[in-house]
Amino acid sequence: MADDLRTRMMGGREREDGVMKTMILFSLAMLFFPVFLYFFSKRMLFEVFFGMSSQDSYFYAAFVAIATVHIILGMFVYKAFTEETSSTPKVD
Repeated sequence: MADDLRTRMMGGREREDGVMKTMILFSLAMLFFPVFLYFFSKRMLFEVFFGMSSQDSYFYAAFVAIATVHIILGMFVYKAFTEETSSTPKVD
């Protein structure tokens, strides 16, 4: 009985750790990807590749950053909804 209870408790702890890792991963992605893609797309994509002025490239790079935020949020919501809700392992 004690082993069964311990196994249940440890399984819940592992699940909580997985949720925390997912949250940290998506939080870091929300912090770094939009900022990186804003500056990268402003300089390399819009100014160098398309030959836009600096003023115009600010505007379009902001759209790239906003789209990145929406994609990351969508991925997080998808991950949250497809996550397994039970803490007991499935038997094949």
